[in-house]
Amino acid sequence: MSEPLPPLEQVVATVRAGAKYAAIAPALVRSLAARELANGARPKEAAKAVKNKLHQIAAAYQVETLRGDEWLTALADAQAQEADLRPLCRTLLARHASTRERLPILDDFYRQLFAGLPPVRSLLDLACGLNPLALPWMPLAAEAVYWACDIYADQVALINGWFAAVGQRGEAWQCDLLAGAPARTADVALLLKALPCLQQVERELGARLLDAIDAPVLIVSYPVHSLGGRKQGMAQQYAAQFDQLVAGRGWQVEPFYFATELVFRIRR
Repeated sequence: MSEPLPPLEQVVATVRAGAKYAAIAPALVRSLAARELANGARPKEAAKAVKNKLHQIAAAYQVETLRGDEWLTALADAQAQEADLRPLCRTLLARHASTRERLPILDDFYRQLFAGLPPVRSLLDLACGLNPLALPWMPLAAEAVYWACDIYADQVALINGWFAAVGQRGEAWQCDLLAGAPARTADVALLLKALPCLQQVERELGARLLDAIDAPVLIVSYPVHSLGGRKQGMAQQYAAQFDQLVAGRGWQVEPFYFATELVFRIRR
């Protein structure tokens, strides 16, 4: 008869056995499980709490099952035929709630946010989701390298396949931003609509993460309505939170008000 797993391993195994959470970075699941157990939860209670937290910060934004091989085939075919990739990319960006919300403003979004910056030769996209599929709208330098990270292994595989299909220099990998910023240097770093999710787990994470990101320009954004479409004064609330995050740091901050997103461009 085999020995029972230690409580932490029980929780991790239970959470990752669920289809919704199997592709999430094991380090994140382990970190959340350890927090719940440290607070006195039993393994069954801890597993439920971790699943709830993962739903709030990630799973709720997954509109449908990722069909990576099918999507990559379509992208590669379009690229081989020298077709305009934007219509197909729009279709795929709609498969994730965060990037779907950005579709109405996508034609202006990166054009405005990158305007007035030196040539962007390296980009770091944190908690990227499917956002790298918006590459056709990004005015990057011809030789630019694109670094991207996310907690979902299947999304990371899709992004790496996308980079290969279009000949984009760069790499995507799994990461847990609760453990800190990746050790990559870039001209511009994107942290799009991720801080509210991360700060549900750890309220003080925002300031620590912004300080640790190695880029002279940070682009940080917030949603202006809930997933259900309710605004509830969210833009004002998040603007106040952001003001507290950057207070006293001496950074140059420029706000951008889009119909579906509140964005701050930080120059340090």
